[in-house]
Amino acid sequence: MQVVYEDNHIIIVNKECGEIVQGDKTGDVPLSETVKAYIKEKYAKPGEVFLGVVHRLDRPVSGLVVFARTSKALARLNDMFRNNEVHKTYWALTQERPKEMEGTLTHWLVRNEKQNKSYAYDREHPHSKKAILQYKVIGASDRYTLIEVNLLTGRHHQIRCQLAKMGCPIKGDLKYGAKRSNPDGSISLLARKIEFIHPVSKKQIVAEAPLPNDNLWKSFNRQ
Repeated sequence: MQVVYEDNHIIIVNKECGEIVQGDKTGDVPLSETVKAYIKEKYAKPGEVFLGVVHRLDRPVSGLVVFARTSKALARLNDMFRNNEVHKTYWALTQERPKEMEGTLTHWLVRNEKQNKSYAYDREHPHSKKAILQYKVIGASDRYTLIEVNLLTGRHHQIRCQLAKMGCPIKGDLKYGAKRSNPDGSISLLARKIEFIHPVSKKQIVAEAPLPNDNLWKSFNRQ
């Protein structure tokens, strides 16, 4: 676990692919428990450590996750996420290149709970939720394209589903049409950057995740 930012009220960590943010039916140790153990040890905290989960990343995705260390921060962060006051930037690697170098995608997503998958439609459908993202091509190699994504809504598997609908499934994402899996079971989607006003101190917080330790990702490190 890598801590990117921490203070008395919040902690931002870089999640590795394969980690779950919160406990689920697998029984695997979630990132939230790892962070609690880190806080307990670092600050020699007696008793139970408070840690609030305010958002999640899919298990095969890597990148930044924000946790609340106080109930005050948790309540305010929950409101901020709900009101789209937290700006998240993702990087995705795809084999196909979009027809347009940048644009806005608007779809209506229908979530299938049994399949743990979402389906994108061009028009409103029963039980659908509107999903909007902006994308821009920011790099390319012989075989892959690096796409920067800004989420304007937060839907289930939104980036994975919308990029696939555009004809650009994310590398390694078999569920949404990638040709083959990644060796480590990841998909090539990174929660790269997160920006928001601190819920308590009101100062601007900008955190950035390092690129995954992978030669393909590293080849795009031209920043």
